[in-house]
Amino acid sequence: MLTQYHIEMNREALGEHFSERALQIITTANINQDRLAGQFGHDEYHFDNNAIDKGNRYINEQRGYILATLIGAGVSPSVAWSAFGRLLHSAQDFYAHSNYVTLWLDENNASSSALEIDPLTKSILLSPKLHTGKVYFPMDVVYFIKPLRSFALKLLPKDSHGWMNLDSPEQGFKFDYAIRAAVKRTKHEFELLQKLLTPEMLAKFVDK
Repeated sequence: MLTQYHIEMNREALGEHFSERALQIITTANINQDRLAGQFGHDEYHFDNNAIDKGNRYINEQRGYILATLIGAGVSPSVAWSAFGRLLHSAQDFYAHSNYVTLWLDENNASSSALEIDPLTKSILLSPKLHTGKVYFPMDVVYFIKPLRSFALKLLPKDSHGWMNLDSPEQGFKFDYAIRAAVKRTKHEFELLQKLLTPEMLAKFVDK
């Protein structure tokens, strides 16, 4: 998703739980995943190229860093905040870069509100139909040049990032579902950590 939406989702889902300085570091680490260095050779950051297993392992790895940091003595909680930001970027991008929303709408009433979407429907997460957009060079790069976007789409296959992404409202009504799913997933990831962390570790993590 575009930077502004990652920022908005983090604040909506986490703003009441974290101190402002913690939220700023979480958000900075989140959006830094979209830097140029993170766009090449890091499909796990964005769930691109059907890297679903790889993306899930990356999320688990970052969660492990959070726990290890907060268990350790004398380690700044900023390390855990940065790991959480990286984790959330991947979790949020999953809904924008996959056909999860489409499969959810197929399973449910197509007129269901975006507010109703469940981000962790097991039947969809395990479905052989679940896939994420493939990046086709150079046309998926050309896609990001707005005056050339329509030209790029004519040459890109339907399973490309260009055709599949729900990164902004320009992609149509499914964007709202992707945003709602990503916000709910963000809350879920925090709630999971609330269960895993001791009260002392949690207090250090939220910085309040």
